[in-house]
Amino acid sequence: MTAAATSPSDRAKCLAGRSFGIAAVTCAVVLSFLTWWELDIRPRTDDAYLRANVVGIAANVAGYITELAVVDNQAVTVGDLLFRVDVRPYQAALDLAVANLGYVDFEIQALKDAIEQRAAAIAEAEAIALYNQQYLARIEPLLPKQFVTPDQVEAAQRNLRASQAKVLEAKAALAAANANLGQLGDINVRRARAQAEVVEAELNVGYCEVRSSVNGFVTNFNTSVGQYARMGEEIFALVDTANWYLLANYQETDMRLITPGMEVEVYLMAYPRQRFRGVVQGIGWALYDSDQGSMGVLPTVSPTLDWVRLAQRFPVRIVMDSAPDAFPYRMGATATAIVQANVRREVPDILKPLLPDALERWLGTLTIPPATQPVSPGR
Repeated sequence: MTAAATSPSDRAKCLAGRSFGIAAVTCAVVLSFLTWWELDIRPRTDDAYLRANVVGIAANVAGYITELAVVDNQAVTVGDLLFRVDVRPYQAALDLAVANLGYVDFEIQALKDAIEQRAAAIAEAEAIALYNQQYLARIEPLLPKQFVTPDQVEAAQRNLRASQAKVLEAKAALAAANANLGQLGDINVRRARAQAEVVEAELNVGYCEVRSSVNGFVTNFNTSVGQYARMGEEIFALVDTANWYLLANYQETDMRLITPGMEVEVYLMAYPRQRFRGVVQGIGWALYDSDQGSMGVLPTVSPTLDWVRLAQRFPVRIVMDSAPDAFPYRMGATATAIVQANVRREVPDILKPLLPDALERWLGTLTIPPATQPVSPGR
């Protein structure tokens, strides 16, 4: 068929097809450029999860649980009663400690009385020793004149030595009584020890009531009345709702575009149409390395493909703003995080000849800001 034989309708269809093709290619190029532009100045990731601090709840004393005041997933505030442990053995220990403290007070008073007796005994022994010394001094000059016998002088000397020994014995008894009293300055160690036992027993009685230390929600609750609570062994946990943060794993190629303090748009899968806000707190400095054996200490981010060399991803901590009441946060929720970097990577040298001079200069003005200090969680 020749061009002359072609009908006007066929020419119109051919023109429409060419126009549609050109428009489709143009739209694809424009959309690709816009997508590249958006991703380049606003790094984003779907590998992000909502996190909060988890407080393990355990009893400071061992015993059977006699009362449960909460149920699973219940909201609690600071000071709310969570559960009680059988207080009877600890109350008995407290009563015994209080009674022992009273007994120690009686002992201390008896020891003080004994000290006074020892002091009086010293005074008595010193008086006797002084009399014997004076008596010996009177009769010794009489021995040459034979007014006294040698036996009388020897007896007086013996009595003096015995009375002086009594003085030393009384002083030693006084020192022992003072040591037995246990007084160190203004503190009596006997009573301080008994008082400490009372305080410890009072603490144990108080520990029988376990109360919430944070505002949050009860989770992993799987216990009942009658269960034996071991000291320090976690029974359930509380999700602390005071501080929420996002752990978003970004490719290492995006690290130069992200700095602490940048604002972040966050979208949770549970509320796809609701936009949340956060701020970059910091970027992780290390990942788990099987060769170093640091599992449990460093974060682990697994690649999605094993047969392709992928850019490593590092966790970025994003401090979240408070959630609206209608859209509560839940720990572990999947999120999409978009950092409002508004900066661009340097234009590759291979592309610079293809860009107009004005566009190249404009792109060059979007520089990467210097790194700043991590943002405090409280902001």
